[in-house]
Amino acid sequence: MDARLNLFGNPLAAKVFKHINSAGKAVTDSGLPAATQELVKIRASQINGCGFCTDMHTKDAAHAGETSVRLNLIAAWREATVFTEAERAALELTEQGTRIADAAGGVTDEAWENAAKHYDEDQLVALMSLIAIINTYNRLNVINRQPAGDYQPGQFA
Repeated sequence: MDARLNLFGNPLAAKVFKHINSAGKAVTDSGLPAATQELVKIRASQINGCGFCTDMHTKDAAHAGETSVRLNLIAAWREATVFTEAERAALELTEQGTRIADAAGGVTDEAWENAAKHYDEDQLVALMSLIAIINTYNRLNVINRQPAGDYQPGQFA
């Protein structure tokens, strides 16, 4: 599969990515645990069918020390025993925040309250922002049919 256009060589795309990456840096530097950030990025990418982002974030997570067991079970997190209650709350918020169009009520109060039990206000802002940012990247890559499989950890650092 070939990308529809070269997003990484387009000057306008570079400007757009610069701003999205700046927002992402604020989240990366927040108090939201790095492992949780990767789980969120992977789960949203799986839901959205973004192979490019799924490839990138599973490789980055593995490179950072995440176990293959946890990476392999992200899609089945509800049945898996390898995630903390805080991570499970973040994954639930990610799913509901990613599937907004599938639920007339949006994100449930229950999902929000569960996340709020585990994360302070700044971490909740980071979590919401991360969900929005990864969904943006997923949509750009899916629309462009960005191929997956060749990413190397740190490639865009």
